[in-house]
Amino acid sequence: MAGFPGARAKVYSEDVRSRRSSMMLQIPPDWDSGTGATPGKTLEIYVLEGDLRLGEFELTQGGYAYLPSGSMGGSMSSVSGALLLYFIDDVQPGAVIQTPIISDSNLLGWLTASDAIDDFGISTKDLRADPGSGAHTWLLKIEPGAVQDWQQASTAQEGVLLSGQYRHSECAPDGIVRGEYLEGGYFLRPPNSVNGGPDASAVQTSVWLMRVPNHASFTRNTYCHIDDAK
Repeated sequence: MAGFPGARAKVYSEDVRSRRSSMMLQIPPDWDSGTGATPGKTLEIYVLEGDLRLGEFELTQGGYAYLPSGSMGGSMSSVSGALLLYFIDDVQPGAVIQTPIISDSNLLGWLTASDAIDDFGISTKDLRADPGSGAHTWLLKIEPGAVQDWQQASTAQEGVLLSGQYRHSECAPDGIVRGEYLEGGYFLRPPNSVNGGPDASAVQTSVWLMRVPNHASFTRNTYCHIDDAK
C-alpha cells in the first residue's frame, strides 16, 4: 500500500476524487512509518488487534485516535504488528474539535442508547462527538433480544461489526432486503435510508463501530416506508 511499506489494506469504501477512504489496515511486526494521512483531511484510527504507537502514545486493542487536519506530525510504528480501522475524511464545516483525541475504549462504560430508550439491550460508548459539525463516532452494542423499529437517519451512516453476529433489514425500493453480518462486516448507508425493523436482531452480542459525518436526526417508524427509501 502506497505510503505504508509492508502494510496491506482492505478498502471498504473510497472516493478517488476527494481521497476520502475507509479501510482495514494490517501492519507487520517491527514496522515504522508516517501516519499516512492526507493534507487537509482528518484521520481516525481504531485498533482491532496488536499494538500501535502513534507519536508518544501507545494504543492496544480498543485504542482510538482522532487527528484533525494540521495535527499529522506524529509517526506510526508497531512492535508486534496491528490490525486497524483507518478512516480519512474531509474537514467538516463547523467542526470545533481541533486537537487530537487519544483514548482507550475499554476504560469507557456502556450507556443506554439515547435513541433507543424503549429498547432492551442497546448501549453505546462515545469515542468522538463534535458539537459544531455533528460528526460522531461511537461503539454500539446490541444484545440478543433487543427490539428495533424501522428507522431513518438524515445523514449517511457507516458501520463496521467489531464482534458478534448480526441480522439486519434494509427497506429498498423493491422491498425488504435481509442479510447477516459477521465480524468485519461493513455498511455505508446513504442519507434517508430506511433500515432495521422487527427482523433486525443480534444472533450473538454484537458490537459495532459507527460513524456519521455531520448532525443527524433519527426518525423511527413502525413499518417500512418504501417511498422514503427511493
